[in-house]
Amino acid sequence: MPATTLTISSRNYSSWSLRGWLMAKLSGIDFEEIVISPDDVSARAEILLLSPSILVPCLTYEGAKIWDTLAIGEFLNEVAPTAGLLPADCITRAHCRAVCGEIHSGFTSLRSALPMNLKAHFPRFKVSQGDIARVTQIWRECFDAYGGPYLFGAISMADAMYAPVATRFRTYDVPLDEVCQAYCDRIFAWDAMQEWRAQAFLEEDQIEELEVGF
Repeated sequence: MPATTLTISSRNYSSWSLRGWLMAKLSGIDFEEIVISPDDVSARAEILLLSPSILVPCLTYEGAKIWDTLAIGEFLNEVAPTAGLLPADCITRAHCRAVCGEIHSGFTSLRSALPMNLKAHFPRFKVSQGDIARVTQIWRECFDAYGGPYLFGAISMADAMYAPVATRFRTYDVPLDEVCQAYCDRIFAWDAMQEWRAQAFLEEDQIEELEVGF
């Protein structure tokens, strides 16, 4: 068994797996992936928002198990402090934690209305604007405060946390202002994101509940 593993589920559907994986890649640590089929009961429940799951993502580091994406991000920042998962300045770091915490615990309407599905495209899909407006407000405030090109200047844990939102905006043709659209494009151009998407398009498993009725 390798010293460090990251357990993930479907690359196409699992937003939490994507967040954990992007943070692990950003940290620069060597890790091996353990992929659980979306047919697994616990993984499927997490993807369909039927229950909170501590199954994925789960980082195993020298025998210690760390689940929950915020905990994984904080841990990786400690073991790889020069990787930049969190900003160096304490005030900026607190802001980054708050922004990450908001996407971690909130936006339930957006999650349920726009489930992550990288391979799908639903043009002109009608969505509620409440959560979308808050997300784009956060993004613009960060760009105004730190100058871009990512939320806190250099790419960070916050960008990993919001990357699944960028995929949702693309899947459902959510109209965005120029600044926020450019940010989504930068997220998709991120090498790690392109690697994840390429593997997602190779997956054969489908979750029918997320493929019909749109």
